[in-house]
Amino acid sequence: MTNSELTVDLRGRPIETLNDFWDAVAQPCGLPEWFGRNLNAWSDTIETRGISEVIDSHDILVVPVDQLGLFGGDRAER
Repeated sequence: MTNSELTVDLRGRPIETLNDFWDAVAQPCGLPEWFGRNLNAWSDTIETRGISEVIDSHDILVVPVDQLGLFGGDRAER
């Protein structure tokens, strides 16, 4: 069986906040307007399915990011 992969490449895009992240993935992942924009909602979308037809139509979601800003690893936990 071949896995169908959805890649949403965020490399080169400034992602400083979680809102930047949600703005960047909303359209390519087919997130609905009512999407919760939090990590619990993201987990439900990927694990449980039934929220995004785009994500549901793929077996694997890959989101490459630069190790900068939100993903730089140098931010204090909040």
